[in-house]
Amino acid sequence: MRMRFAMLVLAFFAVSMGLAAAEDPMVGTWKLNVAKSKYSPGPAPQGETNHVDAYGGNGIKVTAEITDAQGKKINIAYSGSFDGKEYPVTGDPNSDTCTFKRIDARTIERMNKKAGKATTTLTYIVSRDGKTKTIRTKGVNAQGQPVMNVALFEKQ
Repeated sequence: MRMRFAMLVLAFFAVSMGLAAAEDPMVGTWKLNVAKSKYSPGPAPQGETNHVDAYGGNGIKVTAEITDAQGKKINIAYSGSFDGKEYPVTGDPNSDTCTFKRIDARTIERMNKKAGKATTTLTYIVSRDGKTKTIRTKGVNAQGQPVMNVALFEKQ
C-alpha cells in the first residue's frame, strides 16, 4: 500500500513538473522574422532559430542556430536559473557569461558579460497570445559599437 502511494505521489510530481514547464511561454522553438526585426548596427542575420527548454526548477536552456549576414553558421548555447548568478555562454562573440532575471511570466532579462565586463542586456517579451517573442538588445558589441536591436520571433 505504501509503495502504491509513493508511486502515485512520484507520478503526480512528474506530471506537475511537466505541466509547469509546458506553461512557461518562453519554452518552445522560435524562428526570427527578419523582415519585422531591426538591427543597429546592421547588417541583420539571414536567419535564426532558438530552441528554449526548461532548465532545472527555475531557469531556461537556450540553443540558437544563426546564419549571419554573410551566410556563416553560428551556434550559441547557454542555460541557467533565474538567480542572478553568472552562467557560461558558448559560441557568442559578444559574451562569455550571462545572468538571468525573471521579470514576470512573459518577460525575462538576460545580462551579458565578456571577460568580466558588461556588454549587452537582452529583454525577452512573449506576447499575450504566446505566438511572438520580441528580444530587445541594448549595450555594446565586441567591436565596441553601440547596439540597439529589436528582433521579432514567431513560435513554431
